[in-house]
Amino acid sequence: MNVVVDLNRCQGYAQCAFLAPEVFAMHGEESLLYHPVVPDGHLEQVRRAVVACPVQAIVMGEEAGAGAR
Repeated sequence: MNVVVDLNRCQGYAQCAFLAPEVFAMHGEESLLYHPVVPDGHLEQVRRAVVACPVQAIVMGEEAGAGAR
């Protein structure tokens, strides 16, 4: 499963980093780092992070990020 964050939309609320720290991490106060491939066993945490994002900047799915090469 893949995940993509629209970093132009992300406002650094860090809900994703709180809910799925294995995938999302804040770098400084406003920059988000993330792993585009969700590790096994962490799908539910990432799903919660997607729903919790107040600006809906996170997209999750098999096709997420497929065109970004």
